[in-house]
Amino acid sequence: MSEKIKPLLEVKDLKQHFPINTGIVFKKQVGAIRAVDGVSFDVYPGETLGIVGESGCGKSTTVRSISQLHKPTSGSVFFNGTDLVRAGEREMLIARREMQMIFQDPYASLDPRMTVRSIIAEPLVIYNKRGLLEKPLTSLEIEKQVEDLMERVGLNKAFKNRYPHEFSGGQRQRIGIARALALHPKIILADEPVSALDVSIQAQILNLLGDLQKEFGLTYIFIAHDLAVIQHISTRVAVMYLGKIVELSEAVQLYDNPKHPYTVALLSAAPIPDPKVERNRQRIILTGDVPSPDKERIGCYFYDRCPKKMPWCECHIPPMFKIDEKHQVACWLYDQKDYAKVSEKDAFADAKKQSQIN
Repeated sequence: MSEKIKPLLEVKDLKQHFPINTGIVFKKQVGAIRAVDGVSFDVYPGETLGIVGESGCGKSTTVRSISQLHKPTSGSVFFNGTDLVRAGEREMLIARREMQMIFQDPYASLDPRMTVRSIIAEPLVIYNKRGLLEKPLTSLEIEKQVEDLMERVGLNKAFKNRYPHEFSGGQRQRIGIARALALHPKIILADEPVSALDVSIQAQILNLLGDLQKEFGLTYIFIAHDLAVIQHISTRVAVMYLGKIVELSEAVQLYDNPKHPYTVALLSAAPIPDPKVERNRQRIILTGDVPSPDKERIGCYFYDRCPKKMPWCECHIPPMFKIDEKHQVACWLYDQKDYAKVSEKDAFADAKKQSQIN
């Protein structure tokens, strides 16, 4: 991405730790779940940043922390020059006008007691009452916008007085998309918006999101665990593991030439629709399970399962190394100092010394 373009969203060292408490009356914190543990990235206008990883790696928590649905433990989220982590109520209302979410479950994200018209109109009504729209809207103008939004997402405006239970899963997700578009946002945080839908419906929703992006100049952060979905819709891809980003690159480059051992293993598990290639390729099977996120680590988060680990990795957390201007990876294999050439004896002694200091 060109350095001349200013990021729309800047996330710096974002952490989201959920406390583990004991006791009922006299509660005591005995630990914390490190759901997001130091995530940094920029999002540029008009692009789609896909975030992919195993279930439980912190993808959804990341976007919820960005939107302040979860108040981050630490870090900063700069959007339009405002640090949302430290923003007041009015600043957050203004920011949320231009930052909207599409949720994963279309059955749980819509109020069953509200009609489609009320659901889509709700953001407009709230912001209209608070005087936070560019210009005040009459009831007829709000009604007209609701009908226009329904048609843009492929819903018949004649159904505006129906309730969510009268629609299919794909139609409910279209209602959620229409609600997200109501305030004309600049960026949409899509938290696995197609994972609960059938494959054929997934394709329709993905095509709809692509069309809306072109029409309105939208920017997306798109969360998914399906590698094919991320490849289809993303401009750039961030790979997450255990609350950290381990690789960040343009989508084409990452899928053609993955660098991090976890990314390589992840892509090797994705099926290829060519039987000959599928039969002949080598699949990488990772040993062990994902470690518990309740422990503080002094070394590489992927160390326990990495097929290329070195003693140095055990006690040194790798920063993001630049492969080139568009590709970064958090792995000591790509450090310019080349710790791979350090003798195992020296590296192990240094690692143990660092561990004692920490």
